[in-house]
Amino acid sequence: QDQDQLILDAPEHPDWLFEATTTEDGRYLIVQVQHGSDNYNLLYVKDLGDPLRPDLDRPFQRVIDRFTAEYRPLGVVNQRLLLLTNQDAPRSKIVSVALGETASGTDAGAGATGVMTDLVPETGDRLERALLAGNRLVLVYLVDAQHQLRIVGLDGKPEGEIPLPSLGAVRELAGSPGRTELFYSFTSFLYPATVYRYDLATGANEVFHRPGIDFDPAGFETRQIFYRSKDGTRVPMFIVHPKGIKLDGKNPVYLTGYGGFNVSRTPEFSLSLLAWVERGGVFAQPNLRGGGEYGKEWHLAGTRERKQNVFDDFYAAAETLITEGYTQPARLAIVGGSNGGLLVGAAVVQRPELFGAAVAKVGVMDMLRYQKFTIGWAWESDYGVSDDPGAFRYLFRYSPLHNLKPGVCYPSTLIVTADHDDRVVPAHSFKFAAALQAAQGCANPVLIRVETKAGHGGGRPLAKFIDEESDVLAFMWCAVTGGGMPQMPQAEKCHK
Repeated sequence: QDQDQLILDAPEHPDWLFEATTTEDGRYLIVQVQHGSDNYNLLYVKDLGDPLRPDLDRPFQRVIDRFTAEYRPLGVVNQRLLLLTNQDAPRSKIVSVALGETASGTDAGAGATGVMTDLVPETGDRLERALLAGNRLVLVYLVDAQHQLRIVGLDGKPEGEIPLPSLGAVRELAGSPGRTELFYSFTSFLYPATVYRYDLATGANEVFHRPGIDFDPAGFETRQIFYRSKDGTRVPMFIVHPKGIKLDGKNPVYLTGYGGFNVSRTPEFSLSLLAWVERGGVFAQPNLRGGGEYGKEWHLAGTRERKQNVFDDFYAAAETLITEGYTQPARLAIVGGSNGGLLVGAAVVQRPELFGAAVAKVGVMDMLRYQKFTIGWAWESDYGVSDDPGAFRYLFRYSPLHNLKPGVCYPSTLIVTADHDDRVVPAHSFKFAAALQAAQGCANPVLIRVETKAGHGGGRPLAKFIDEESDVLAFMWCAVTGGGMPQMPQAEKCHK
């Protein structure tokens, strides 16, 4: 370490997060700087010269010097940096910036922004990701919450699409600028993640690896419908169920949502989903405002003082499922984690009569103090903070912990947390569970499940994941059907 060389610093901004990468040929060092969780970033580029003998003393070019938008580097072509950005393009576009030495020093402060030229203009669909491969750009577009793969030349001219197996999502994309071989992973609700190999020169598209799962999707179907939210906004929702179900209002429904932080909820294979639908249940996933499904404006429509839009979108999804005959309130279970746990907490408090069961996983329940703990300060971009009087008023209106009313009959509720969660500290769940138990005005149970030696979700052993999901599914099935869930010991002696 005594030979380490400092090349970039921002001592006056200790909360800035730095990420450094190099282009594939090793010539250019690209540093992204982020603050908080809104994806806006700064961008600095250093020409290292010979990758085998990099010249670290060369100056940085401050390509982006203000937190005004998101800029994702794709690579350098003919000394022009290609970027995916939502600057002046809510659904994103690709631009190029000429590279040259315009600034020097190690300070990551003010500087001059590079001049940009549009390469792939914004369209009506959200450009979610892009990859430089085979001297082309492979673009992942999000169209009504499902993916399309499109190819354009380095001159920006369209060259066609890569056909995908069905309605679904591209999870991973890998390739190299000098090779025509492209790999991508595709998944959907009834389609386990499968790796495909595509030849950009010939158009050959073949399965490279398909997982072996004992499941026949032929007996199930996936639909996408659109419904209207409280203010008339058109919202998409995926519905998965066994073929031939009766729309008699008696189906047990698993309704989940997120609606925040520009996260797009696309189709994804899930064994928990399969466990539900294989037993005759219905799975529903609406794409709520606050997510990234339709770009920057869709995200912002579910943030700060507009957060109630997210909850209203969720309630409208539930009401649509009831109106269309899929289910009834007593047979409708809702599930969400993290920001989705906040969604479930708000739903329990605001519309208790609409749901038969609720599972809130690692949820943000105290909206007046969330910023006081661990990384909570970084969520201000989506929530606002109670230190601001204006934000206090709208946060207090929906904070789950602060809006429980004694004597109300709340749905059967399971609150899930972990003792080592350093993202959303377990105090949120502890306080909400205690307050909900004290306020409960009927016999519906309010339980809390605390996983030990575990965190916010990722990184836990498979056995812990299976145990938790089994408990969650058994609780939901018990609550909305009054009976046990076949092959699940946790639900053998279920009493509503």
